Amino acid sequence: MALTEHEEAEIERANASGLRPVMFVHGLWLLSSSWDRWRAVFEEAGYTTIAPGWPDDPDTVAEARENPEVFARKMVQEVTDHYLAAAARLQCRPAVIGHSFGGLIAQKLAGQGSSVATVAIDPAPFQGVLPIPAAALKSAFPVVSNPANTRRSVTLTFDQFSYGWANALDEAEARELYDTYHVAAAGNPIFQAVTANLNPFSETKVDTGNPERGPLLIISGEADHTVPYATAHSAYKIQDKHNEAVTEFIEMPNRGHSLTIDHGWREVAATSLEFIDRARVKVGPA
Repeated sequence: MALTEHEEAEIERANASGLRPVMFVHGLWLLSSSWDRWRAVFEEAGYTTIAPGWPDDPDTVAEARENPEVFARKMVQEVTDHYLAAAARLQCRPAVIGHSFGGLIAQKLAGQGSSVATVAIDPAPFQGVLPIPAAALKSAFPVVSNPANTRRSVTLTFDQFSYGWANALDEAEARELYDTYHVAAAGNPIFQAVTANLNPFSETKVDTGNPERGPLLIISGEADHTVPYATAHSAYKIQDKHNEAVTEFIEMPNRGHSLTIDHGWREVAATSLEFIDRARVKVGPA
């Protein structure tokens, strides 16, 4: 699907800045606006930023809640292609930061040489990542319990959100995040991830050996139910084994899947910024 006018405008702004772009990739149950505070931090640090949405994403949470069906039927490669199109329009390769399924997509972009440095936060598993702990299965159950959800959008109940995302928070903050950020999401990508190791043609496949991958940091929330440590660390071990580029892993203590939007978001943003700064990509060749 073609980039939206808003996305084109963000890319034009980034190109006009002459600065290294950082592209943010959101995951399921969020919109690109969930990155707004992160973008301000990175722009204050001397980068320019873009945050494309997934194809058909509404502009606002209110619009998304009025039309939840627009999220249905999305697939991992379709979304990846949308971000590849955005990256291709930039005058120099971006650093890429993604969360959850956005973390998987960020690694797919890196595997195609489209990222100069990458941060994958609580990333959904790619093909070859084997540990699927019980907590992850319980988090996915609202989707995978009904095969018809491959064709539907799914909205989490507050209790489901609290278990999968906000288990490390008190109820008041969990409710605030749910009311502020949560939107429906396509069920299909979760089925794609769950069945990836049974499907040799899975769209969750990542080229972990590409010498053009660049530096990669995987961040894991210690208390994450949706993408537990075992899943995130398995992705790290595969990436580190197959690629000679810098590959690092950081576990954030006492943090759940909401770590990019909850009260501790700034610490995660600072960790990501420090890694990208260390990659020395702010200036230099694309």
